[in-house]
Amino acid sequence: MAAFLSDEWFAKVSELTAAAGNLNVPPALSGLALNLTATGSPAGNVDMCLNGGHFEKGHNASAPTKLTLPADLLRRIFLEGDASAGMQGFMSGQIKVEGDMSKLMALQSARPSAEQKELFKKVLEITG
Repeated sequence: MAAFLSDEWFAKVSELTAAAGNLNVPPALSGLALNLTATGSPAGNVDMCLNGGHFEKGHNASAPTKLTLPADLLRRIFLEGDASAGMQGFMSGQIKVEGDMSKLMALQSARPSAEQKELFKKVLEITG
C-alpha cells in the first residue's frame, strides 16, 4: 500500500497505467488537461494533473483550469467515482475553481471507460 498522493503512490499509479495499455479514454477526457491541488494530505498540498484521462504528478503549464480541493474529496470523486461528492464539494465551497469553468462541464458529462474503471479499481487497491 502506498500513501495517497505520496511519491510512491504516483510511481505505482504510473506503473499501473502503463501496464493497463489502451484505456479507451472517452473523447471528452482525451483532450482535457485539468490541474488539481489537493490540500490536507499527509504530504501537505500536492499538485497534480488529470491529463488526457491519466493522473500525473505536478501541474501542466497548458491546462486552462485548476481545481483546489481537499485530498479526501479528490479521492472520493476521482478514484471512487462519487459524482455527488463533487457536486456537494462545489456547492459547499470545498472546491475552488480557477480558469476555464467550461472544462469542468466536459468532465462532468464524461463517463470512464471499462478499462479506466478497472485501472481505478487497481489504484484503489494500492492506495493507503
